[in-house]
Amino acid sequence: MSFNIALSGIAASQKDLDSTANNIANVNTYGFKGSRAEFTDVYASSVFTNSKTNVGGGVSTSQVAQQFHQGSLLRTNNALDMAINGNGYFVMSGGNTNGNSMDFSYTRSGAFKLNSDNYIVDSQDNFLQAFPVDADGNSTSVSLSTTQPIRIPDTAGNPKFTENVTLSMNLNAGELDMDPALFDPTDATTFNNSTSVTIYDSVGNPHILTTYFVKIAGGSSTTENNWASFYAVDGQQVNVWDTATDTALAGTYDQDIDADGTPDVFGVPVQTAGGWTGSVMKFDSAGNFLTSVPATIETQTLGLTGTGAGVLSAGTDGTQNLTINMGNPTQFASVFEVTELRQDGQTVGRLTNVEVGADGLVSASYSNGTQKPLGRVALARFNNDQGLTQIGNTSWKQSLASGEALAGEANFGTFGSVNSASLEQSNVDLTTELTDLITAQRNFQANSRTLEVNSTLQQTILQIR
Repeated sequence: MSFNIALSGIAASQKDLDSTANNIANVNTYGFKGSRAEFTDVYASSVFTNSKTNVGGGVSTSQVAQQFHQGSLLRTNNALDMAINGNGYFVMSGGNTNGNSMDFSYTRSGAFKLNSDNYIVDSQDNFLQAFPVDADGNSTSVSLSTTQPIRIPDTAGNPKFTENVTLSMNLNAGELDMDPALFDPTDATTFNNSTSVTIYDSVGNPHILTTYFVKIAGGSSTTENNWASFYAVDGQQVNVWDTATDTALAGTYDQDIDADGTPDVFGVPVQTAGGWTGSVMKFDSAGNFLTSVPATIETQTLGLTGTGAGVLSAGTDGTQNLTINMGNPTQFASVFEVTELRQDGQTVGRLTNVEVGADGLVSASYSNGTQKPLGRVALARFNNDQGLTQIGNTSWKQSLASGEALAGEANFGTFGSVNSASLEQSNVDLTTELTDLITAQRNFQANSRTLEVNSTLQQTILQIR
């Protein structure tokens, strides 16, 4: 009897040593959860035994229980590294991108990367699952059956040619008056200020739209102050145009001053000796914008066809027009300053950055300014973590003991938040494990000694004559 008791003690000590050694071996494994061997005594009894004199039958291993407390978070330089600060698990699927196979595994290890198809995967090529989101980044479903793998597109958006440009600026009231008829973009002394914005053609090629401002001579402190604006694309002349009649808006701004101090003619665009046709902006004596002529500034067709300006290459939409919208320009006695400058075209965007928010929203930024929400990282939790079935690769599967996976979003309930560019370290305390190792070793030695004594006693009995 004592021989079997000693053997059970040795087996239990060995199991304790094994679990401790496994913990120590995985001290640097991301998302690893340490285990401990739990034991129960063996005690056989029946109605015919005397419990007061009955001796136990040794020890047995009841279970090797994993401990699911939070591990420390380690900061990294990889935006796709993720750590959960809470009780949730990442949801992974393997082998396909359908997303609804329901063959899910669960992990706390967030060392993710992109595969050759730009899907977010782990080291075993399992796909990270996410809830679908709308254009504003709001989840449209929080069911595991609707989750999909997350794919990071290299590009975003289709080219869209620029139709509208909005300008707003302060034109310095103290600038010198000039004759707009003498405007020459190659001579900086013939204009007061200029500003530029990038616009796009129908295939996404960028072009530079430059606007030149000339303070028109002839104004006075008691009348409107007038400025001319001329336009060029890639340095080439682009005139104010009447798309209704497909003709240039022609006219010459009369700088003569009547007795009331106002110019003779206002209501036509300004035209230079070099053939440039521009628009005229009017300001009141307080520097507030009144109007422009024409009220809606449209530039000449940019393409090569017809009467186009010929600034676009072949293969693009030759009927592209620009509408220049003056937002809220001012003419104050302060330096020239652009306060608004935007356009509505875009080119194809190239991936520049991937971000993961604390709420698990994965979004990608592109070179054309587009920011696209791609999905929200799905999290799951269980009523009984210790009932999960280990499958290796610091992953688990649900079981009857664990209960069904409960899906949810980060930052809700006990699921926890998602920390981007972070990894959860093993929750193993190395100092504690080394102490337990010494304890397990002593227990093994003590049980071995018991076995040795028992063997000696049996040998003594066998030697009795």
